[in-house]
Amino acid sequence: MISSIAELISDRIGMMPAGERRAAQTLIANYPLIGLKTVAEFSAVAGVSSPTILRFVARLGFQNYPEFQSALQDELAAQLQSPASRTLNPPALGGGAVSPMLEATLDNMRETFRHLSDKQLADIVAKLADRRGKTFLIGGRFTDPLARYMAAHLAIVQPNVFHLAGQESVWRDRLIDMGKRDVLVIFDIRRYQDSLIRFAETAHQRGVQIVLFTDQWLSPIARFARHVIAGRTAVPSAWDSSAALFVVAETLIGAVTRQLEADGAKRIRELESLR
Repeated sequence: MISSIAELISDRIGMMPAGERRAAQTLIANYPLIGLKTVAEFSAVAGVSSPTILRFVARLGFQNYPEFQSALQDELAAQLQSPASRTLNPPALGGGAVSPMLEATLDNMRETFRHLSDKQLADIVAKLADRRGKTFLIGGRFTDPLARYMAAHLAIVQPNVFHLAGQESVWRDRLIDMGKRDVLVIFDIRRYQDSLIRFAETAHQRGVQIVLFTDQWLSPIARFARHVIAGRTAVPSAWDSSAALFVVAETLIGAVTRQLEADGAKRIRELESLR
């Protein structure tokens, strides 16, 4: 399975010198469009030299800049696909209807975790377990059930966990309660939801730390996020699969529960006594 450019960056950014890291961060913050501009334009936005951009592209494994741009163009085309287009051009299935779907889902899980570092997961867990701030969770049309599921579990082991539901105006009213110590967890996969992008930008302006669950092509919300979890979602279906993101969410739920230890256990016992 071919790695996306965002995944390649995640794997290799730790080995990059400062200039190449700036190029990588600029690309992620403007993914993928800045990479489709000329080397000179990319370097100007990143604040590095043109040779640094070319070294960055080479470190990702591309022979030259046109090859890098071709890969980005392929990703952009995949990013813009709709369920209708995937229905008109279904993948060839072999071995029955279930086996290819199962294999693709398992591959998605393996590839998602392969590109997630232990440090990234630990940093997210530490932030979610920080009792000094509040945690808000929200998702899109098809991913909000994941946000609701994660919020329901986190609310059992710690206070001040809120799932944002309903109309956009309701979410925006909650911005007044959000500040620099708070975390906003957002689930957003292709085709990315404009209302979530607007909400994320405003939260970012208020200093809220955003944890984004998205796909390998990256929601535009990535430019505002402190942490980006890019999960694999493509399967042989008209619909994307959120299974890999669900497993990451469950992994974080378990890790936060373990980190809170005594406080979480005490809260669970008190909740049980109220039932």
